[in-house]
Amino acid sequence: MAVQQVTVGADEADVRLDRWFRRHYPGLSHGALEKLLRTGQVRLDGRRARAAQRLRAGEILRLPPQMAMAVKPRPMRTTPDPARAAYLRELILFEDADVVAINKPAGLAVQGGTGIRESLDDWLPFLAREGGGRPKLVHRLDRETSGVLIIARTALAATKLTEAFRLHTAKKVYWALTLGVPKPLAGEMVHRLMKEGEQMVVRDHADAQRAETAYRVLDHAGRVAALVALAPKTGRTHQLRVQLAAMNCPILGDPVYAEPKAEAAAAFHESGAQKGMHLHALRLTVPHPRKGVIAVEAPVPKAFRQSLSALSLNGDTAARVEDEA
Repeated sequence: MAVQQVTVGADEADVRLDRWFRRHYPGLSHGALEKLLRTGQVRLDGRRARAAQRLRAGEILRLPPQMAMAVKPRPMRTTPDPARAAYLRELILFEDADVVAINKPAGLAVQGGTGIRESLDDWLPFLAREGGGRPKLVHRLDRETSGVLIIARTALAATKLTEAFRLHTAKKVYWALTLGVPKPLAGEMVHRLMKEGEQMVVRDHADAQRAETAYRVLDHAGRVAALVALAPKTGRTHQLRVQLAAMNCPILGDPVYAEPKAEAAAAFHESGAQKGMHLHALRLTVPHPRKGVIAVEAPVPKAFRQSLSALSLNGDTAARVEDEA
């Protein structure tokens, strides 16, 4: 076995060194990497390096001989299932060499877990460019939430997009159909959320995290239902669902937080409202990993529109919804 010399590509510029190893050698523990760095067996352009050091295009990464024995990532599928590949292509809203944005349907889990046989994560190889690596998720939507989801096709895009979501420079707008009407009709929801069992709850507790969401009621049916535009400023688990429930206006069809208004939901369904959770990620605006801005909007699902019609709610009132919430 011999020493390896790897040139850092442009698509991996600005990636932390430890994350580069995690992508290329997932079998190498963080402790083992730290030892290699501490003893100078891994070097950048001939110099010692740190785990948190960010790579630059063109740098030469020296890898010791034993890296040849490290566990490599799982290979990508080379023959995608034609039906899955065609279905994913239909969902694409925007794509280029670095990113792809899709209109995730309600019911499709983003990642695997208990009771989930297939997820979007399993399908990511179908979205890869020829000769490119496995695309990477950079944010999430709940299984029953529909709408815009952006995926990184390159290491550079993964780093830049992850940072955009972390720093909240990615701007999101959702539509929700609620059981009840938020009061006042516009404002900001501010709560502290924490997990209890399998649910998120509002608690004044040291472990609870601050959640902020701007909202505006776009239309309402008396006091019983509303179409609400939501612009989250933080990204807590189930944030929009918990905050609306805390205002006594849970989302229609929410399988976890709308139980107290089950009777009202049943009456809506008898009036023609559709089943399923009515939360849609309508628009996402995020800095492009290289230059400019990506602004993507996902059409409102047919079932959601049918429910709006059944409740005589106007779904055309927010053509510029980012200015409404």
